Amino acid sequence: MWHRRFVRGPVVATVVIATLMAPKIAAGQTAPADSNTTRVPWGDPDLQGVWDFRTITPMERPDELVGKTVLTEEEAAEFQREWADVENRDRRDGAGTNDVADDGRSDIARAYNEFWWDRGTEVVSDRRTSLIIDPPDGQIPALAPEGQRKADIRAAARRGWSATDINRRGPADGPEDRGVGERCILGFNSGPPMIPSAYNNNVLIVQAPGYVVLLNEMVHNARIIPLDDRPHLPDDMRQWVGDSRGRWDGATLVVDTRNFTSKTEFRLRPTNPDSVGILHLVERFTRVDADTLLYEFTFDDAMTWTRPWTVAIPMKRNNDQLYEYSCHEGNYGMTNLLAGARAEERTEGNAATR
Repeated sequence: MWHRRFVRGPVVATVVIATLMAPKIAAGQTAPADSNTTRVPWGDPDLQGVWDFRTITPMERPDELVGKTVLTEEEAAEFQREWADVENRDRRDGAGTNDVADDGRSDIARAYNEFWWDRGTEVVSDRRTSLIIDPPDGQIPALAPEGQRKADIRAAARRGWSATDINRRGPADGPEDRGVGERCILGFNSGPPMIPSAYNNNVLIVQAPGYVVLLNEMVHNARIIPLDDRPHLPDDMRQWVGDSRGRWDGATLVVDTRNFTSKTEFRLRPTNPDSVGILHLVERFTRVDADTLLYEFTFDDAMTWTRPWTVAIPMKRNNDQLYEYSCHEGNYGMTNLLAGARAEERTEGNAATR
């Protein structure tokens, strides 16, 4: 069966859609700005509320489903049943290594039991086989030469060596070697862009005259987006989550973000500090109905990919409130990693003095 590849592939999106949600709008289009659009007191379309973007639909279309953009109801139901069984972290079958690591031999890592996960249990409502809607094959475009070079550098660093220093032990020697998510600076699925992940797949949208605020549950990151036509920051002024500017296109909020740093927490972009320049992200938020917000985003970075690509994710209204994500509360992983590195250094130092 294709369930393993379908679930475990990267989580971003691609597919040709006839309609994203009946009787809703097609992906890539905007809803008409008519008299039925709910508006805030100062006249802008109302996008406020907590929106849930979890789904088990993968970012890319699995190889087993080449040419198939949408599942039938029966296929979707079968996949969801299989997924719930295969991904269940409370299972205790198989080798003991299943409970500690996904080492290539284990079917699934179960160090955290099912209580800790909130990935969702359903595919997107139109049963697409990927979140990517463009290119039509549902795949992230090939890397450009510079993108491949940076990907190779990152892969080498994660293996514990680099092109310039083969003696470098590994990526856990100091806190600066760890990702910004693990350091609780930025968070995983909060992006930008927002990508479904293991848990905390919620965003709170708050509006005020001239501004929209996106507060992500993951690492409680807030983006404050002005809507007043101000220019972007100069190219040499870069920010953790980029420099966002918003505008209304009918009933759709369009957010244009530039000036990212190489530290931006988007794992599908292979960056390194010597080249950060041209990533351009455009996000679109359209209120489809009272309980659905269509979220689309497009990457344009000719230095990294051979063409732009677009993802569409339907967000569902969540009537619960957000809670603060206390990222390192009771988490001793970083302490233990760094203590281990220091212990290794002491051992090597003692051996060198003998």
